[in-house]
Amino acid sequence: MSPPDPSAGSGRRVPVPVPARLRAWVRGSEVALVLLAALTGCLGGLAVAGMSGAAQLLREILYRLPAGERLSGLAALPGDGVFGLPFLGPALGGFVLGGLLLLLGWKRRRRAAIDPIEANALHGGRMSLRDSAEVAAQNVVSNGSGASVGLEAGYTQVAAGLASRLGIAFEMRRSDLRTLVGCGSAAAIAAAFGSPLTGAFYAYELVIGTYTIATLAPVVVAALCGSLVARSLASTPALIDVGALALSRGGTLGAADTLPCLLLGLVCAGLAVGLMRGVAFVERRFRATGLPALLRPALGGLCVGLLALATTPQVLSGGHGALHLHLDPGMALTAGGLAGLILAKAVASAVSIGSGFRGGLFFASLFLGALVGRLFAQVAPMAWPGFSEFGLAPVGYAVVGMSALAAAIVGGPLTMTFLALEMTGSFPVTALVLAAVIASSLTVRKTFGYSFATWRFHLRGESIRSAHDIGWIRSLTVGRMMRRDIRPVPLDTPMASFLRAHPLGSPSRVVVTDASERYAGIVLVPEAHALAAAEAGARLADVARYADAFLLPDMSAKQAAEAFDAAESEALAVLDRADSRRVIGLLTESHTLKRYSDELDRQRRAVLGEAA
Repeated sequence: MSPPDPSAGSGRRVPVPVPARLRAWVRGSEVALVLLAALTGCLGGLAVAGMSGAAQLLREILYRLPAGERLSGLAALPGDGVFGLPFLGPALGGFVLGGLLLLLGWKRRRRAAIDPIEANALHGGRMSLRDSAEVAAQNVVSNGSGASVGLEAGYTQVAAGLASRLGIAFEMRRSDLRTLVGCGSAAAIAAAFGSPLTGAFYAYELVIGTYTIATLAPVVVAALCGSLVARSLASTPALIDVGALALSRGGTLGAADTLPCLLLGLVCAGLAVGLMRGVAFVERRFRATGLPALLRPALGGLCVGLLALATTPQVLSGGHGALHLHLDPGMALTAGGLAGLILAKAVASAVSIGSGFRGGLFFASLFLGALVGRLFAQVAPMAWPGFSEFGLAPVGYAVVGMSALAAAIVGGPLTMTFLALEMTGSFPVTALVLAAVIASSLTVRKTFGYSFATWRFHLRGESIRSAHDIGWIRSLTVGRMMRRDIRPVPLDTPMASFLRAHPLGSPSRVVVTDASERYAGIVLVPEAHALAAAEAGARLADVARYADAFLLPDMSAKQAAEAFDAAESEALAVLDRADSRRVIGLLTESHTLKRYSDELDRQRRAVLGEAA
């Protein structure tokens, strides 16, 4: 078992006591892992139902909505909401969020809460349950007050946090703990959308980072349990079934229908990159105002509320009610109206996240994609004379656009493809969705290189492109691999004394230091003997090499390998710091590559589910 990672939060806490025999059974049995995944799925379903109900209750209180009414589905803001000024709802939520952050000790925090992707990429699945619960509470306040953010980020955060806590209690192996965190995320998404396949592939693509036979059973079981629990507690499904409505009257789908879907996928890719960059731009603008971070959500909420007042309530909250409206074939908007709504929703989402509200772009990307699809179906016939002969109806293009834009932003092509399949129940429509999703995700990956989650990591200075486990690479540092039994030799040592102390056949490399005991290079013993035989007045300084090439103890194995290549040396000295240049060890290239190879093989066995 990997040692606890202090930066992961949960590593500082003492695990909940679990009987040794039970812990050993869970660690050594695949059946036990599946059972634990089922428990995780049930807890995830309960968490989703609880968060969804709490956010809806908050909206009903603030905006005086009838029970079950969706805020984004209203035609106009209710006049009796939020004390007669309904546009102040998001601003009020921003004030509450700022107070909540202050109460939770925001000023004392030195790090952001670790989300499931970061946990699996860097920390072996270790997350803080307390941090996850705080994020979930902030997400409920943000969404419930009307800020244009979805609840999906909070769903996955708390469900994965519960899963991680369970795994830590049973002292699970690194690979199993990462799988269990994926199970929590799968359960959350499956419960949110009533779509087990969508939830499972969300876990594979975004949280675990790969699909293997070893992870199939636990992830799918967790997704099924999460979906079943949420359905038993929720009164209405999250999405409507468009089914045959995706096809035009008497329309049949053929190979030619792929062409407009590919074009729609490219359009969605461009909009996705623009939206992600827009969020970062708005965040920079809010920071440039000089306003304290705890007050920025209130200002952002006021902007969103005024935008909703000037346009439509469809820009508020996650957008579930609005998506229902626009997946209804009877819903009619002009091309200008659709374009205006797309712009307004994109601005509302960017302002909400950029100002500090908690949430993500998962559902916003679905809603925006549906709007883009319907706009595409209206505008395309003007430039494409034969467009009306294609078999997809405007609702079908809405489904294609929804999946393509969400795949570009969220980063799960198969996740969004299966969501379309579970919505429509149509394999022909799903095939077109898959074509658009491939075009969209490939374009974003080649031109931008990030999903929204990994883009946020990039802005924080983290080089994470997926949940693929790179934490073990970072933990395989030079400080852990180096030899410490190094006795540096002063550079001014007489050559004769050096040769007597280091005859041919002794260790071939000797580290030398200057008069201040600072690193001065490496002397190769055979070269010293050869030079002494050729020149009578030879000095150690004449054969000292690599004075400017060295390693630091916090370098990873990958960085060390790059340093060996750059210096063209088989060994380098390890210094405590670049400024002090005090020698603390020596590392060879062969040992580095061996340790790296051993770790790769161990990771490969873990992925395949083989015994270590």
